[in-house]
Amino acid sequence: MPHRVITAPGYDRDKRGNRVLWVALWWLETFVVYGPGDVEGQPIRLSDERAGFIMDCYALDAAGRRLHNSAFFSRPKGCDKSGLAGYLVLLEALGPCRFEGWAKGGETYTFLGRTYTYRQGEPMGRPVHSPVIRIVATEEDQAGNIFDNVLTNLDPKYGHGLSQLVAYGLKVTQTEIGLPGGGKITPSSSGADSKDGGKETFVAFDETHLYTSNGLRRMYKTTKRNLRKRRASAGTWLLETTTMYEPGTNSIAEDTYSFANEIQEGRAKRGRLLFDHRWAELDDLSDEDALADAIAEAYGDALEWNSVSDVIDDIFDPRQSESESKRYSLNTLVEGDDAWITPQDWQAVLNRKQRARPGDRITLGFDGSVDDDATALVACSIDHGHLWPILIDEIPDGPEARGWSVNVESFNKAVAWAFETFDVVGFFADPPYWQEQIEDWAKNAGDRLQVKASTKHSIKFWTTQTNRMSDELERLHTAIRRHEDVSHEGVPSLSRHMLNARNREYSRFGRRLIGKRSKKSPHKIDAAMAATLAYAARAQYLAEVQAQPEVFVPRRIERKERRGVR
Repeated sequence: MPHRVITAPGYDRDKRGNRVLWVALWWLETFVVYGPGDVEGQPIRLSDERAGFIMDCYALDAAGRRLHNSAFFSRPKGCDKSGLAGYLVLLEALGPCRFEGWAKGGETYTFLGRTYTYRQGEPMGRPVHSPVIRIVATEEDQAGNIFDNVLTNLDPKYGHGLSQLVAYGLKVTQTEIGLPGGGKITPSSSGADSKDGGKETFVAFDETHLYTSNGLRRMYKTTKRNLRKRRASAGTWLLETTTMYEPGTNSIAEDTYSFANEIQEGRAKRGRLLFDHRWAELDDLSDEDALADAIAEAYGDALEWNSVSDVIDDIFDPRQSESESKRYSLNTLVEGDDAWITPQDWQAVLNRKQRARPGDRITLGFDGSVDDDATALVACSIDHGHLWPILIDEIPDGPEARGWSVNVESFNKAVAWAFETFDVVGFFADPPYWQEQIEDWAKNAGDRLQVKASTKHSIKFWTTQTNRMSDELERLHTAIRRHEDVSHEGVPSLSRHMLNARNREYSRFGRRLIGKRSKKSPHKIDAAMAATLAYAARAQYLAEVQAQPEVFVPRRIERKERRGVR
């Protein structure tokens, strides 16, 4: 099942002996009830999947410090993501959610007359001192679904278990909840300025795929900064719940998704993000049997309260586009109408077994920058059209970007290694910012190349030759769309660049190039350009060298005299 989970290094949910606040799970199932809906007021029961996510949220290191300072939970519409966030708000406000030491065995925790007994070696829990919790929704005039779940549990008018805390100082209004012993729960929307200066201990951001406005983005960043003020003493953290974002809308969910990619690729330092995304891949929504299976994959445990038939009805409703159906009902990444390559087509040409072996014939493509973008060297095998990156270097995010520049020597070594390891028959490189290095590469190895980038230079391929570049982009695009004569091995950095690329028309005749989503977009496409150049060099080799017929060279026939014949 497509289920991507990224956790702190070394942590494994299924590993025995994990340091997890088990008392937190007990507290939730003992005191919390479901919010508005068909089962309102009934005690919650956590499925294995949701209990596992909560375990991950409260996983600890050997010193009792929380492993994750932010969590991202992505599911299709109707999976009660807001309900899960509401449970965690209640736990952070009132429950034993912080480390208090290691149990010798037999110690107890008591709350509202119910008692939990610790086992030997288990981490013990305590409440946060004076918790400040903020619930953030996109609505301007209402609290949002998370706060509705909290009110159902705490407002005395509903009469559920936690509401008896009014006797201990709990104060409930529609705009703020005052907690016994100090602290509060406050709902918010997009007024970021009023959030500056806060000292939040936990923040729940609902539906961050909708955080696209400047106000919501500022509010997110301001509130996130506030968490640092009490992190050491209160173990502060944040939660995002979301459905798949729409690419190119500049949402907070898209930012977090990109951060998860950086962590998985080893490009992010000190990443303490818990990332949990469940989805399904299906290109043809008209096959109802396949669609039912895909819905089951995407919804997981949420099928307990969702009808597959009802979800299919929504998908077939003509008032909803196919891309919206895939995002909302399958929670899958669907590129916009201007996407150069779709995730489905790129996935269809995935083949991890085609990579060239030492000595095989390959071509190279190169697209470079200096200090504000990415630089990529990509190889393509002659025999199969298999693409893989030899080296990609990108400007990092955050403080490390200051003063950063690409490591030129690493690319010199990468090019030398490629020529030493493989039979490089063609090499197309875009010259801007790299003319001196490209001249050196040509001097060192240009005479080995069997195809030339131009009549004047063996390697330099100016991508500003728009007609030629358009043809080469179309060549690779067509191969990927037809799922033939091209493959890749799923390297995340190359895949990300390919899927970032957007169609850009440059003439009234419909000729196209590719570009970033916007001029200042942080989503790089340089490896897509390098892959196109490598594929172009391969095509030229196949046309000019390999496809040439063998030349018939007649051998001299020696005339021999037969015996007896003059």
